Amino acid sequence: MSAAPPAPPARNGANPPGSAVERGRRDGRDPVEERIAAARAVPDATVARLATYLRVLGGLGDGSTSTVSSEELAIAAGVNSAKLRKDLSFLGSYGIRGVGYDVTTLTEQIARTLGLTVHRSVALIGVGNLGQALAGYAGFATRGFRIAALVDADPARIGTEIRGLIVQDIADLDRIVDEQQIAIAVLATPAAVAQEVCDRVVAAGVTSVLNFAPVVLTVPAHVDLRKVDLAAELQILSFHENRKAAAVPSEAVPR
Repeated sequence: MSAAPPAPPARNGANPPGSAVERGRRDGRDPVEERIAAARAVPDATVARLATYLRVLGGLGDGSTSTVSSEELAIAAGVNSAKLRKDLSFLGSYGIRGVGYDVTTLTEQIARTLGLTVHRSVALIGVGNLGQALAGYAGFATRGFRIAALVDADPARIGTEIRGLIVQDIADLDRIVDEQQIAIAVLATPAAVAQEVCDRVVAAGVTSVLNFAPVVLTVPAHVDLRKVDLAAELQILSFHENRKAAAVPSEAVPR
């Protein structure tokens, strides 16, 4: 008896036979719920790399490139191809052998996994030098994020206009979060008040916080917190510079 022909390779955008969505469909479960469950299983490190892949794909999508191999995408993203293929397997996307990944489809898959198919409103709290720089960053809008509110506690800043938005009083935070449907709060406050501001943000109903203040914050279990410490990143780079300098043989001292 002849063996059954091999199954055709999964195409980009299709859910492979073993994917969570396909298993859910066969078992009669809601595919949307299965997709959500699958997204929750994606490791944090993979999520961070998916954001990088999306940025790279965005550059490819602006040109005439319709497909990209795992090797090409991995090199552009600064990872090895095996890790990239494993990351993309969480999306149920394995590409086509000898062809690669369809740029448009893969972009849509990653954007959907990262929740970027829905535009999210962001409140920027603290409009000092860093806050004003963040308010002017055009990259937020192109990635699906809208700076909907600028908030501060300084009477000298409240009521001023920055990038077309009026700086509002933090005393009105509850109303701002409700009216603007704030999904994410970005904290660019001094370290001394960051925890207090974070507590107020969480109490207002925000469940995702990006912290730029140089301090460790504590949040309830249902709140997602990310930290960006620019000074710490510079210190890490300083360490590597120091290590590279130590590895260079010292010049021979003439006798």
